[in-house]
Amino acid sequence: MSSNNDISSLKPWQKKLNEVIFGTETKAGRWFDIILLLIILISIVAVMLESVPSIRDKYYDELHVIEWVVTVIFTIEYFLRLLCVRRPIKYIFSFYGLIDLVSTLPTYIGLFVSGTSSLRVLRSVRLLRVFRILKLGSFVQDSQKLTRALKQSRNKIIVFLFVVIMMVIILGTIMYLIEGAYPESGFTSIPRSIYWAIVTLTTVGYGDIAPVTALGQFVASVIMILGYAIIAVPTGIVTNDLLQAQNQAPLNNKACTSCGKDGHAVDANHCKFCGEKL
Repeated sequence: MSSNNDISSLKPWQKKLNEVIFGTETKAGRWFDIILLLIILISIVAVMLESVPSIRDKYYDELHVIEWVVTVIFTIEYFLRLLCVRRPIKYIFSFYGLIDLVSTLPTYIGLFVSGTSSLRVLRSVRLLRVFRILKLGSFVQDSQKLTRALKQSRNKIIVFLFVVIMMVIILGTIMYLIEGAYPESGFTSIPRSIYWAIVTLTTVGYGDIAPVTALGQFVASVIMILGYAIIAVPTGIVTNDLLQAQNQAPLNNKACTSCGKDGHAVDANHCKFCGEKL
C-alpha cells in the first residue's frame, strides 16, 4: 500500500477537519452534523412557507435572505468536504456527495432560470445523515439490511415492472377496443385507456373513466382482482431478500477519509469503494 493510501498522507488540519465533518465519534463532529441538520430543516421550512402566497408576499425579503444564507453555508460546507478527503472526485460522485451538490445548485440556477425555487426542497434528502449522526445502532443496522435487500432484489423488481408495463399496455388497448365506441365512457384513446389501466391495476380508482358495457365491466373486474395480486409480488420479493440480509455480517458506519462513504464491514481495514485504508 502506497503512502497515498495511508491516513498520514492528510495534513494535520485536513485530518482534524475530516474528523469533524465526516466523523461522529468526537463532540465537535457530533455538533457539526446536528447544526447542519437544523440548517437543513430551516431551509426546508422556508421553502414550504415561500409556496404560500400570503406568507411569501409578506415575508419575501426575510425568506430570500434565509435562502441565500443557507446556500452560502452549504456551499462552504461542500468545499470543506472536498478539502479534507484524499480523493475529492470519489466524494463528488458518491451518494452523499451528489446530494450535497444538488442541495446547493437550485438557488444558483434560479439566478438564470425562473421556477426552480421548489427544487430546494431536495435538501430534505440530506436528513438521511441523521442515522449516522445520532448513532442509533439498531436503526443503522436495520437501514443497512433494508438497503442490502433492495439492492439484491432490484433486478427482480425491474423485470416485474417491465411485466406490469406490458400488462397495462395490453389491457389498456383491449379496453379501448371494447369501450372506444362509447365516448361517454372516457376511453377516447389508447394512452387514456392505458392511464385507466394503471389507475385500476394499482387499486387507486379515481373514477374519472369508467366502462359502460358489460364486457368492459367484466374486464375491469378482472383487472381489479389482478391489482391485489400484483401489489403482493414486490412485497414478497423484498421480504425474501430481507430475510437473507438478516444473516449477513453487520456493517459499521465509519466514513472513509478518502471518498466519504460508509457502510463497511465491522472488521474492514480498507474502504470497499476506493480501497483506501480506514
